[in-house]
Amino acid sequence: MKPLAPVMATVRREWVGIRTVMIAHNPLVRMLEFEFPVIERLRNWLTDPAVRLQDIDGVESSVAHRQAVERKAILRQLFERFYRECRSMDKRYFGDVPGLRLEIGSGAGIIKTVYPDVITSDIKVLPFVDIVLKGEAIPFPAKSLRAIYAINVFHHLPSPRLFFSEILRVLHPGGGVVFIEPFYGPLARWVFKRLHASEGFDPDARLWEAEGPLGPMSRANQALSYIVFTRDRQTLLEEFPDLEVVVDHPHTHLWYVVSGGVNFRQLVPDSFLPVVKVAEQALSPLGRWIALQHTVVLRRRPSISSAA
Repeated sequence: MKPLAPVMATVRREWVGIRTVMIAHNPLVRMLEFEFPVIERLRNWLTDPAVRLQDIDGVESSVAHRQAVERKAILRQLFERFYRECRSMDKRYFGDVPGLRLEIGSGAGIIKTVYPDVITSDIKVLPFVDIVLKGEAIPFPAKSLRAIYAINVFHHLPSPRLFFSEILRVLHPGGGVVFIEPFYGPLARWVFKRLHASEGFDPDARLWEAEGPLGPMSRANQALSYIVFTRDRQTLLEEFPDLEVVVDHPHTHLWYVVSGGVNFRQLVPDSFLPVVKVAEQALSPLGRWIALQHTVVLRRRPSISSAA
């Protein structure tokens, strides 16, 4: 009987050869392998001309994104919905905890138009944020924050463990972080693997930390919230016993798609927004399958098991 390793090596070589022939001679397989550029052409056509030529990691792209939020009513109201979600979670799960409210990765956001009390911040030097900071080094005193809001920010953090250590320092006991992140259901997995040329979606990534240099907006793994808060939740709680995940619920599907986000064209006129809202509500029971975003609430335990 042959040893298993040489046999498996032979099988892998044969499969590589077969796959190469299939890709060369079958247009459908080429499309599925993304060697047929249909997805890329569609993405390029849908990209908002105002952001197409911008460096995604540059200040100019954030300015263009901000203008998109202000210009597109469907997108602007989606942002406002996300802010209300953050405040609702804050009030429900952080109770009467004292302290400030901070948004990290504010970027193109407009949270101050909804909640003026929130301190805005970003890793970029932007004219419309209050302070510049990194999530792994938050320049606030210990126990001074009651809430941190982070909308599509977590997957851009290169060192989640450093971030968790830092929030344990700055959060008052009982306070926490409200994340809104790409979801991991069937539709979300399909969409986020193809949506952005500058970001991927790899739910099987072994490490939490980035395996190469990240830009402020590029080369991130949009599956990071799934990896840390779902797949590896037990690891998270063992390494950081003073943190607890109190909410993880999916939401947002059609509204996000038709808005075009900050990078793509809005797909319907602003006048269709009432119809979009009704359809979004009607489809909500299918959230686990079609949701594109999810809210995760991470709280510093009110009763601390270790020295603060």
